[in-house]
Amino acid sequence: MYEYNKLSLQERRELVNQRLERGFPPHSPPHPIQIETFYLLTAACYRHQSILTTSSRRQQLLNLIFEQFINRGFEITAWAILMNHYHLLVYVHDFQELGSIFQKIHGSTSYQWNLEDKQRGRKVWYRFSDRAIRSERHYQATLNYIHYNPVKHNCVDSPYDWNESSLHWYLEVYGREWLRDGWVNYPVRDYGKGWDD
Repeated sequence: MYEYNKLSLQERRELVNQRLERGFPPHSPPHPIQIETFYLLTAACYRHQSILTTSSRRQQLLNLIFEQFINRGFEITAWAILMNHYHLLVYVHDFQELGSIFQKIHGSTSYQWNLEDKQRGRKVWYRFSDRAIRSERHYQATLNYIHYNPVKHNCVDSPYDWNESSLHWYLEVYGREWLRDGWVNYPVRDYGKGWDD
């Protein structure tokens, strides 16, 4: 999205035409796979602004995410809420419901946080993106990617130091050895590289 802003008018037209030729919408993230399966769902603050700067705000968002997804029968198996984006690993039984779920979550948080920050009219969220999980290996690597995300973005030195992550639930239920085996067997390096080529 941000690279698009740096393009010339001609380069933007060419990029939009390429997207249309591939059957994607002109500017929105494409949703090429809409089946019942696990998905990596990601949502970011508009222009990656750090709006989720407090633990209480991140926890509030997490609570709302669980409320909205669980009430509609979705299963969340992993999560990480960072200062300007979040990742979820979710079993999606009805892809068409995702738009209204994110609209509810993002609409209510935008309204409240803009009031709190005295920034009425500020755009808080950008659209969500999705990636269908292709295999057990992809699922396990995604789980590790989500848990490692706070380290990747320099929030903490160890994934165990970030509180708004499902890593602590996995640690409690499965133990450190299970997690360590997962890191070794399903490494995060180059996660996602070349998937869209």
